Amino acid sequence: MTRIGLISDTHAYWDEKYLQYFENCEEIWHAGDFGSMEVANKLAEFRPLRGVYGNIDGQDIRRVYPEVNRFVVEGTEVLMKHIGGYPGKYDPSIRGSLLVKPPKLFISGHSHILKVKYDKTLGLLHINPGAAGMYGFHKVRTLVRFIIDEGVFKDLEVIELAG
Repeated sequence: MTRIGLISDTHAYWDEKYLQYFENCEEIWHAGDFGSMEVANKLAEFRPLRGVYGNIDGQDIRRVYPEVNRFVVEGTEVLMKHIGGYPGKYDPSIRGSLLVKPPKLFISGHSHILKVKYDKTLGLLHINPGAAGMYGFHKVRTLVRFIIDEGVFKDLEVIELAG
């Protein structure tokens, strides 16, 4: 069983609440638009960090984090890309990878819109944690926590950050 803290679109904004809400997590995943290495480093110092770079991220972040990250946790294949779309409207840049070899979990960011949706056609769960930073049109900053237990997703929580 692995507890995951999922965050995206921090846009260089740091909030100590990130650590508070991810205290019980074994890993943190960042779905892009870190905005600064400072944010990435603070998260990575707290817990093991997996991530992808986003469209606003500079070369410093792009040297450390890939555009697409495919990995396995608890026997579950995960695919993460900042600009990915969602079931029924996947971004053309990732659609081929999803169709040829669908993961069990697809993570994206970019839209600043929290969305959790199951894709019946591909048999995968899609999660976009919304935006945790202050920059953007979103009215509520959000994070997501969930558990992967031997291929089963459970206890998914949406956390709204005040301010």
